[in-house]
Amino acid sequence: MPPFVRVGTCSWADESLSKWWYPRGVNGAEERLRYYAERFDTVELDATYYRLPEAEQVAKWVERTPPGFVFHVKAFGLMTRHPVKLEALPPELREAMPVDERGRVDRPPRELRARVFERFHEALEPFRAAGKLGGILFQLPSYVVRKPVSLDYLAWAKEELRGDEMLVEFRHRSWLDDEGRAETLAFLEELGATHVVVDAPKTEAKNLVPTVLALTSPTLYVRFHGRNAATWNKRGGSAAERFDYLYSDEELEEWAEAIGPLAEEAENAYAMFNNNGRSPSPSGLGEREWFAQAPVNALRFKELLGEEVPA
Repeated sequence: MPPFVRVGTCSWADESLSKWWYPRGVNGAEERLRYYAERFDTVELDATYYRLPEAEQVAKWVERTPPGFVFHVKAFGLMTRHPVKLEALPPELREAMPVDERGRVDRPPRELRARVFERFHEALEPFRAAGKLGGILFQLPSYVVRKPVSLDYLAWAKEELRGDEMLVEFRHRSWLDDEGRAETLAFLEELGATHVVVDAPKTEAKNLVPTVLALTSPTLYVRFHGRNAATWNKRGGSAAERFDYLYSDEELEEWAEAIGPLAEEAENAYAMFNNNGRSPSPSGLGEREWFAQAPVNALRFKELLGEEVPA
């Protein structure tokens, strides 16, 4: 039997799932999370990228999922050096923050960033108490390139996570190209951070990194973005267009075989599907015109790994 890999999607509340995956009659945030957790045992929490989480809401997510369920939490944008609107911050953190002419927080000093990390950390305590906290996903913007100041920031941020696991996803080729790969992986291993393996279009675009099957911590973490090269850098395109891709059985079978050796080395292994578009339903199957790609591919991947898939 292949090693056990937890499989899930990179949101349970994405529009494609809400419209095209949940059965009719499964409505509202609570019902949808409970339905999701009957079929998967892990998920990425995407909303925390846009706003800092609140402990009260985190406690509700804990209550709505069974024991052993694992939440991976996407770091708030300011934590990963993304631009954020001032109003995305709690009122008590806004006053001291420097802003640019567009009303975005502009290069705050580390003592202010540290306060954001502190709020983020405190809000996740219900996950920790319940044993349901996985890793904190640090998805770096594509303009953060491999250079000493970037390494220094990651090392500082790792300390600010106060023991929570850091999952690092790079989005500039310099981190994982032939020249930088060995240094990057060695740095993450020394830091005790997890290298996020990505499956994405195979092009030479600067904001696409190659797929590097490597462990830098006891955790294997793979994110499936789809392989839609035509829409990846489409001007004015939406996230749904960028990640609009349905993996074929052949592609999933290749990954089921490739993931095995690393999963055997790892203490924990995760495969997370972020292909959040929709595809036409085959004629005569179901009552809907479309189906959501991520959960369909994720369930099929579980089957290929020999894991039970609920009806």
